[in-house]
Amino acid sequence: MHDRQTEQTIALAIEVDGDGSALGSIAQAIAGRKARITWISILDPRESVETILVEVAVSRDVDALSVVLEALPCVRSVTTKHTLHHVFGKRIVIIGGGSQVGQVVLGAVSEADRHNLRGERISVDTIPLVGERAIAEAVRATARLPRVEAVVLAGALMGGEIESAVLQVQARGLLVISLNMAGSVPDAADLVVSDPVQAGVMAVMAIAETAEFDIRRLDGKRF
Repeated sequence: MHDRQTEQTIALAIEVDGDGSALGSIAQAIAGRKARITWISILDPRESVETILVEVAVSRDVDALSVVLEALPCVRSVTTKHTLHHVFGKRIVIIGGGSQVGQVVLGAVSEADRHNLRGERISVDTIPLVGERAIAEAVRATARLPRVEAVVLAGALMGGEIESAVLQVQARGLLVISLNMAGSVPDAADLVVSDPVQAGVMAVMAIAETAEFDIRRLDGKRF
């Protein structure tokens, strides 16, 4: 059993021979040190030398893990890096129509800058999309992205399959903010804001540790 109370997360860049066999050996070695892989990505998968980026939760012998990995025959080097959470912090994803997305970004980036200057790390991602199916697919995918804490839906009309996607990501713990628009999405969202710039500001405030703002203490959810 892992002692999650004493865990710390480390990030490693592992250069390996690109024959496709390294990942299994690395995962087995990490498990053998009583550690957990929390995130993984493979760079240059078509090259003869791949770089496997892995974030690992460990409770003891942090340096020993690197030594074990370096001893694997398939591994060429192991380098310790900062975790993505340390570099980029919490993440907001803004999805919807291009003009509305742009205005939400204006508010979100301005507010994130204020908090990041005070020591936080909050990043803002966007994708302008049209079409119920495309937007619903993007909303569902946010639950599979690392570090995402809030999703902002910016558009004039959203409902149907998008509403179902909203309920699914809310069940995974994500906060969903919607512009005040036609359709059923505003009824499902955690917060509805009429002004797109203010929606971006409030999205950042809702996840920032340096903001005295708790969405759960609001009397209503429409502004």
